[in-house]
Amino acid sequence: MRTDKPTTIAETLSLFKENIAKRKKYVKNEFQAYGLELATELDDWKNKSLYIRLAKTQDRKLLEKARYFVKDHSPGQVKTPYRLFMWKLKQLRMEKEIKQSS
Repeated sequence: MRTDKPTTIAETLSLFKENIAKRKKYVKNEFQAYGLELATELDDWKNKSLYIRLAKTQDRKLLEKARYFVKDHSPGQVKTPYRLFMWKLKQLRMEKEIKQSS
């Protein structure tokens, strides 16, 4: 049984925003900032480490192409933009490998 009063949504949101601001404070490298930006843009904060790793290891041009591909779709159409991003990134990698092998 709860003994304290439930918090309002505004208080919960302000705590969430403060937590995000604290996390951004510890970003030391550019690829970390880019990975976190990708995670927030794709609404996939739980996999932020994946986007940081992609920003560190993958070609930035491929990431940008996949990012703009997702941005070009209308927001109402895409339910999971992170899945679309990963699919497009896979396609771009395959195209790059085919061009290099030819």
